[in-house]
Amino acid sequence: MNYRIRKGQNISRHCMVCGIDNRFGLKTRFHETEEREVVAVFTPRPEHQSYPGMVHGGISAALLDEVIGRAIMPHGDENSFGVTVDLNVRYRKVVPLGVELKAVGRVSQEKGRFFEGSGELYLPDGSVAVSAQGKYLRRNLSQITNDGFLAEQWFAPVAEIPDRISV
Repeated sequence: MNYRIRKGQNISRHCMVCGIDNRFGLKTRFHETEEREVVAVFTPRPEHQSYPGMVHGGISAALLDEVIGRAIMPHGDENSFGVTVDLNVRYRKVVPLGVELKAVGRVSQEKGRFFEGSGELYLPDGSVAVSAQGKYLRRNLSQITNDGFLAEQWFAPVAEIPDRISV
């Protein structure tokens, strides 16, 4: 699959998934597609290990939770977010350390303040390693954090935004 990228999404300083200052975090970057899906790109490191050479299943779940929760942003604004109500994860293949991985999340249904979404974590060969479906409460970041976070810790990444991402 080849996704045309519309824009990059904001990141933060200390988030486990996107935080640039979290030394144990995934340092994931998120990109909105023209189809209003979100593509996440990250490379797991040794501190994300479960069994030797394998990413811990909780890390895979956290990444999918984040990419699905962020999938509401293209349907609203950069300060819309999904707070997890329910998440079901299915593990299909081992997720290796040290290679660039991609995840794709989308909104499948919106019902007022709630939305449902799904996502997949892809291996470098394009196969699906982990998939998830979830239900989320749509919230504005101002409802779940403070003004200091929005002013000082929620910002556009400095890295160049690609035109396309292949999964």
